[in-house]
Amino acid sequence: MTNRIKNALLAVSALTAVGIATEASAGGFALREQSSYYQGMSFAGYGTTGPSISSIFWNPATITGAPDGLTFEAHNTLIVPTGKMDGTFTSSGAALPPFGIVLPNSNAPSGDVANDAYIPASYTAYKVTDQVFFGLAINAPFGLSTKPNENWAGQFYSRSSKAASLNVTPMIGYKFNEMLSFAFGLQIQQFAVALKTGVPNVPGFPTGSLEGDDIGFGVTAGVTLKPIEGTEIGLGYRSGVSHQLSGTFVAPGTSIPITANLITPDMVNLSVKQRVTDAFRVLGTVEWTNWSRFKTPRALAPNGATVKALPFNYSDGWYFALGGEYDFNEDLTLRAGIAYELSPIDTDIRSTRLPDNDRLWLSAGASYQVMDNLAVDFGYTYIHTAATRVNIGPGHQDYVPALGTYSSNVDANVNIVSASLRYTWGGPVERPELDPIRKY
Repeated sequence: MTNRIKNALLAVSALTAVGIATEASAGGFALREQSSYYQGMSFAGYGTTGPSISSIFWNPATITGAPDGLTFEAHNTLIVPTGKMDGTFTSSGAALPPFGIVLPNSNAPSGDVANDAYIPASYTAYKVTDQVFFGLAINAPFGLSTKPNENWAGQFYSRSSKAASLNVTPMIGYKFNEMLSFAFGLQIQQFAVALKTGVPNVPGFPTGSLEGDDIGFGVTAGVTLKPIEGTEIGLGYRSGVSHQLSGTFVAPGTSIPITANLITPDMVNLSVKQRVTDAFRVLGTVEWTNWSRFKTPRALAPNGATVKALPFNYSDGWYFALGGEYDFNEDLTLRAGIAYELSPIDTDIRSTRLPDNDRLWLSAGASYQVMDNLAVDFGYTYIHTAATRVNIGPGHQDYVPALGTYSSNVDANVNIVSASLRYTWGGPVERPELDPIRKY
């Protein structure tokens, strides 16, 4: 590899920001927004059966709660984040070859780096027999993008970052009896990433980029247990998906094919739903995400040489949610929830591409039964992020001595609105939570 290429690599964090978003809506770069129904409870109880089959994203065994016939759901979520980093870049004062450029100090603001995002999700379930159920989920479980001002203070550590994913998950569920159900599914995942960074050793500081994509496979499985009437426990598992990203590293006058092996985190979740009265239910969820499997993958040139080591070094993520829902009448259900998320990223590894931190979720929502076979759901969430700093300097995994240091406060929050439509063909909609109400 030529010295020119090596110098250009100073500017590119390669795939360090595969976890792209300044204000992703779940820890790391995951997207939790897969259900308008559960959005209204901060996703409490998302692994138990209910009127919405969107729970199959987290626990496929909940498909055994689908009504007779064919059920289809379309969920639509708009994520409106804000994120600003107003800090200072302090140049090392070293002259970068080959042009002898000394980088200037800068306190240019980032502007709003977080982009709005539309997240669709759809679910289909078919009840074959009283015991056998088929399902299909289509989701975008990872993604979002950031785009600061072009020549902001941190441009030599990151400019824009984009990532997108698409999961198609067919599944089959089996209902052993009224107490126990099990299901298994196959994840087919497409993942793409595009990262840009200011190139420091070229006049005018042009942009260097790294792009790659791949299709990989994983599994999902789950079980539901109803030990007594009014109580349900759900346990769900989503495996990681292994990818060998193929793409290109581009810098001024340079284009190199690269590959990089990485695997998305697997996740285990435990949910509980308890009926308190005929019209009121309490729900809770604990979720663990194996972000610590992200160590230091490498981007490789065709000859096997390491173009760039990719330090992630995340901790595991945890999410705790509590919510409730109340049947105002036979057609209208109201819900609310609160959650707290422990981020897998702390100050020691926090980067300009992903300044994530712990978060508080506050949510409210409602469902309305328009007719026997048609219902709509609405959800709203406000996410408050804990006070956050980025400190890239000696000892930080992203620090490049030839460039300099960057330090900043991060001001970030998220508003989320979501709406869905649920429709069933071939049979009446079963709403067991309302049976006691109808009886009287």
